[in-house]
Amino acid sequence: MKVSILKVFLLCFLFMQQANSQGLKHRPVTLMGSRFDITIVAENAEKAENYIDTVVAEMSRIEDLISDWKPTSQISEVNRNAGIKAIKVDKEVFDLTKRSLYFSEITNGAFDISFAAMDKIWKFDGSMQAMPSEQEIKNSVKKVGYNNIELDSANCTIFLKLKGMKIGFGAMGKGYAADKGRELMELKGVKAGIVNASGDMATWGKNPNGKSWNVGVTNPFNEEKFLTIIDLKREAVTTSGSYEKYVEFDGKRYSHIINPVTGYPATGLISATVIGPSAEMANGFSTSLMVLGVDKGLALIKQFPEYKCVIVSDDGGVIKSGNYKGRIKKKLK
Repeated sequence: MKVSILKVFLLCFLFMQQANSQGLKHRPVTLMGSRFDITIVAENAEKAENYIDTVVAEMSRIEDLISDWKPTSQISEVNRNAGIKAIKVDKEVFDLTKRSLYFSEITNGAFDISFAAMDKIWKFDGSMQAMPSEQEIKNSVKKVGYNNIELDSANCTIFLKLKGMKIGFGAMGKGYAADKGRELMELKGVKAGIVNASGDMATWGKNPNGKSWNVGVTNPFNEEKFLTIIDLKREAVTTSGSYEKYVEFDGKRYSHIINPVTGYPATGLISATVIGPSAEMANGFSTSLMVLGVDKGLALIKQFPEYKCVIVSDDGGVIKSGNYKGRIKKKLK
């Protein structure tokens, strides 16, 4: 289960030259193996740069805790001891894991942080010539299953019951980092900004011209055009999609987002965009929607009225949740 980079364009950057004199600064950085973009509105440019440094330091701190590819992280320690013993972790790591398991429960496993143990039998680099066998697919998910993650709240420990199991926060971790960056800036009194964690975007306040942040979500069939333009204040937006990485066999499209229950790639949807208060939650929803499909996905979102979504099917159909009020086309092709 892998989340694609949200293809968004911050329309407010058209005003960048004018805004610089008002203390708006934007900086791209590499964190968690991906590009992050941080935008801050402050009293002056120097303060904005200092605030960006603070956000970068906070995200680096989170990365050191949860990155499964960093051998010194707490999550790497949990993975090394799968099937052996429980590992005590910081409450922050424990709580993120607990929230992730909640997502697994409400999606019946469509979202699962133990996907990190899945065998990489699907290739999306153009090298695949044939479908994996049914047995290969079945074997690929033997070590995947959120029910085998054991949490002990009293001792703040995580235990992976199966030897060879792994957990990873490649999806929800970036959304969490975006939320924490925004929270830290708000605590410091920063009036506005955007933390874009590789497509998991958390915004607050207004841009320097006094208007909402405008975010254009890419049309998956034409990346030069927008599917919809969203006005954001203190909100978050994420998109998961298959329009960049997929394979086709016998005319059927297979997404790089894998169903952790079956081991088969998600089919039927090409993108799912979710808007709501938290980038972490929005990421979990957008990833889950790609696996669940239209009907089950909309039923899930309906249970959380603070969140809304726009879904695009493989045939170009555009479906929105009942609480999404933006203007969109019903068909893209």
